[in-house]
Amino acid sequence: MTSAKPVTESLEKLLEKNVKGDDLVEIKRILYGKELSNLDIPKEAQKLAEEHDFEIQAYKFGTIFNEQLRTPRIVRVGLIQTHIVRPTSDPLKEQREAIFDRMSKVVDVAAYCGVNIICFQELWPYPYAFCTREKQPWCELAESVEDGPTTQFVQKLSRQYNMVIVSSILERAESLEDVLWNTTVVVSNTGQILGKHRKNHIPRIGDFNESHYYMEGDTGHPVFQTQFGRIAINICFGRHHPLNWLMFGLNGAEIVFNPSATVAPLSEPLWGIEARNAAIANGYFTAAINRVGIETFPNEFSTGDGLPPHRDLKYFYGSSYIAAPDGSRTPGLSRVRDGLLVAELDLNLNRQVRDYTCFQMTQRLDLYAESLAKAAKPDYKPQIIRDN
Repeated sequence: MTSAKPVTESLEKLLEKNVKGDDLVEIKRILYGKELSNLDIPKEAQKLAEEHDFEIQAYKFGTIFNEQLRTPRIVRVGLIQTHIVRPTSDPLKEQREAIFDRMSKVVDVAAYCGVNIICFQELWPYPYAFCTREKQPWCELAESVEDGPTTQFVQKLSRQYNMVIVSSILERAESLEDVLWNTTVVVSNTGQILGKHRKNHIPRIGDFNESHYYMEGDTGHPVFQTQFGRIAINICFGRHHPLNWLMFGLNGAEIVFNPSATVAPLSEPLWGIEARNAAIANGYFTAAINRVGIETFPNEFSTGDGLPPHRDLKYFYGSSYIAAPDGSRTPGLSRVRDGLLVAELDLNLNRQVRDYTCFQMTQRLDLYAESLAKAAKPDYKPQIIRDN
């Protein structure tokens, strides 16, 4: 009988196991850009992470040069990736409260690490049931942005730790006839709700037929001015759309978070490329967050592609990372473990890179706008010059 293939913990672990010395250094230089410095992790933070069984990594992004006329703009960012805690057959309130308890422990550690802005994964307080096509009981989890249980929980943490929290929920808009949205709420470090962004792009691929539950977003591409910098949220499937990333940059974002829930067969080869490329193309930092593990549901569901019915969405592969506009990036968190990734950023790097590359100076928004206006019309004819 053959043994099961061992689960890959991370690309980094594979490299370090099989490549040594100068070859490893050169491979990492090509894969990840300039080498980042490690941030010191406080002993108490490391102890708590070990006690509660999650990984912690911490890095520092420097600037290209020390400026003469601007002081550094230092901010510490945290990303959290987690498994769900309870079986999906348990009572909904117990599932959610168990996740709250788990998340509070990780945020405690982030506070020890001096994190200013933290982002959770997509729809973090729930199992990712929004592909099963079952409305009940999962629609019961939908909640108010303003006073739902998740926002109240997050507000308490933000006040306690002086931390901006980016929190993804299933929103129920009671004032709009109970329409549902996949919504990310931004809570300031004072506990006030700065605003929200609703997911612009709803997938219709494989198991991910989320249009059974919620609508495409109607909030545009908002950027939130926090005490620690201007942030935006490109929710999950939006990372496949370059113009979605572009618009957050045009509106002044300095860090764009990408809270996601995506599985190995569907998107893993794309994962390390898309957010990093967006950072390079748009001259800002990006932060890609994914959940971890296999979530199994009580009833079978079908993809509709001829494959047998199943009870899970395959493997959520974690691998959360942060990328900078100069093309450098952190290693990814584990594919198999809960984790906290902390990075210290100097937001001055954005302008330094833009001055050097001139990507923003050389873009042709007027030309694109004219072409897009034509392409949006039903009688559009592509600009193809044919060989007769």
